[in-house]
Amino acid sequence: MADKTMTVDEIVGRLHSGMTLGIGGWGSRRKPMALVRALLRTGITDLTVVSYGGPDVGLLAAAGRIRKLVAPFATLDSIPLEPNFRGARERGAFEMTELDEAMFMWGLHAAANRLPFLPVRAGLGSDVMRVNPGLRTVTSPYDDGEEFVAVPALRLDAALVHMNRADRLGNGQYLGPDPYFDDLFCEAAHTAYVSCEQLVETAELTKDAAPQTLLIGRHSVTGVVETPNGAHFTSCAPDYARDEAFQKLYATTPWEEFARRFLSGRSEHDYQCAVQAWHEEQQ
Repeated sequence: MADKTMTVDEIVGRLHSGMTLGIGGWGSRRKPMALVRALLRTGITDLTVVSYGGPDVGLLAAAGRIRKLVAPFATLDSIPLEPNFRGARERGAFEMTELDEAMFMWGLHAAANRLPFLPVRAGLGSDVMRVNPGLRTVTSPYDDGEEFVAVPALRLDAALVHMNRADRLGNGQYLGPDPYFDDLFCEAAHTAYVSCEQLVETAELTKDAAPQTLLIGRHSVTGVVETPNGAHFTSCAPDYARDEAFQKLYATTPWEEFARRFLSGRSEHDYQCAVQAWHEEQQ
């Protein structure tokens, strides 16, 4: 079986401008931030981003890399509205399709199952239909004749997700309280890339954890990379909590100043060193 280990730069080297990119995690929780930061070090732009949005969306929006966003929200959790997303949205910097959380999930399900759409009740009678005039409804062909929203498949060119553990074959394991929908992102994508806190041998994945924690199967993964602290500043329970102090700094610092201090380096190592230096200054 193939060894799918790659470097961060090899992964982003396979991405390109204009693609539809799915980003896993949820809000400010277990986001593949090391891969997002690597993406910012490239010239890739004009992206359609599909995400349960958090600082991944905020960073890409502030840097002007998003052409269209498909999301149910963009939040930092402890800070309700992602500030860089809000600023870009208020400027009309990108097009947006805003779906109900359940509609978004079923859009991923449709793509994962290679269906053009799936019918759902969510969204009916809400402003989701008004602000997304392109959405269509379908009528059940059976005796009930019920009307549903036909949620289109959220097909992805590539997906980026972050796991607690993974093996070299691409199997990914979460150890926190919530799997989110990272498996669906991988299955809905033409190519999928997993970053993880630690690469381990396959047997280690089930040694001390329940089998259901094996969220992502190797069949849906193109490449895997070990990126310790790679979800920073979002949480990656139980490995570490959200860096609330740094997140507050991010949310209150002008983008140019934040980018210059923390994102102008050549590598993820440079970012982690800059964060450590900032924390030492606060002591």
